[in-house]
Amino acid sequence: MARLRRRKNQIGFGGTLITPLHRRYVNQVLSSGRLSYGPFLKRFEREFAALHNRRFAVSANSGTSALQVAIHALKDLDGWKDGDEILVPAITFIASSNAILHNRLRPVFVDVDPRTYHINPTEIEKHITRRTRAIMPVHLFGVSADMRPIVRIARRRKLRLIEDSSQAMLVRYRGKPVGSAGDIACYSTYVPHLASTGVGGMALSDDPKIAIALRSLTCHGRDNIYLAADDDRGLTGRALEEVVRRRFNFVTVGYSYRLTELEGALGVAELARIKRNIAIRQRNAGKLLVGLRPYQAFLQLPWWPPHSEHAFMLFPIVVKAKKFSRDDITNWLEQWNVETRPLFPLLNQPVYRKLFGNLEPRYPVATWVRKNGFIIGCHTELKPADIDYMLAVFREFFRKRGLAAEQPK
Repeated sequence: MARLRRRKNQIGFGGTLITPLHRRYVNQVLSSGRLSYGPFLKRFEREFAALHNRRFAVSANSGTSALQVAIHALKDLDGWKDGDEILVPAITFIASSNAILHNRLRPVFVDVDPRTYHINPTEIEKHITRRTRAIMPVHLFGVSADMRPIVRIARRRKLRLIEDSSQAMLVRYRGKPVGSAGDIACYSTYVPHLASTGVGGMALSDDPKIAIALRSLTCHGRDNIYLAADDDRGLTGRALEEVVRRRFNFVTVGYSYRLTELEGALGVAELARIKRNIAIRQRNAGKLLVGLRPYQAFLQLPWWPPHSEHAFMLFPIVVKAKKFSRDDITNWLEQWNVETRPLFPLLNQPVYRKLFGNLEPRYPVATWVRKNGFIIGCHTELKPADIDYMLAVFREFFRKRGLAAEQPK
């Protein structure tokens, strides 16, 4: 191990591998001269919905934008009032709860499961009040939250269900695609997510009223009769007159959250290889799990139930020993050019401390995860030599501290 040499290039969280198919589709868009909403973006929406067994898909310029319009649509359709509440896990990327705040609603945080770090279903009902309107489970790292009990609670309490599936797509929970249980599910196609269009997001639903509201809100609040440049193609007589009369009508106060044909082209190319990419991530994660298993006395490795599939967008680790801190091991990894990130600290963020005060004492599991958790990459561009190097860096950390690995039995 003394021969371990520091890499010159950092092992990070991945990017987007541009293939000949990506280039071909993008060049088709450029040759067409049409960059606004068109055939590639429509195809991307249609195929994305089909992969998740959903009727409708509405693209947006980010997963955050998709969440924001999803909440806005339900608020308008159901008549929610400013200050009404949505339950959200106390461990998640800040965009989940920010989307609630942007809609002048109140995020109510729920503690998380100590193994999966997802919203803990047994903690949900104690936070429901007369002003609770929805539950927002977040499918972190590439695996679904435990949706069966959450769906039961939502139905019994007559609450909307908004799934933040920005970090998970295509994999299954109890045989069904992740994101297929709620009123709306929102996904991200930002770099380096499971499918990447550079920037982008998607909102899925089976309800036509919700789909119409989503589409309108992403396009300035426009009347859905005319959203693309060819929506009047082939029309004649009264049908054409109706489109001409209404196509510059705006029925609500919306946003400009649209994608372009370029992202649509990239998205179609990404979906063509997403199953392969997830399989590569799963294989890489399997190697990391085997290599780190001897150190389970010190590290809590990813866990997921047998009825769930894991896409491994990220590889979460929580330090559970007191012999060293999270910062000790992440600083070591960073010095050896293995990039790390904290495991989605939320409640201690300066802006939230300003808005809500010190919430952490009320959420012991989330606080433990925040203090001790970190994530490393598990992406498709990792080579076997990269994974070997990462594991060697971990082994050297433990060797230098005199912490022995568990021997196989």
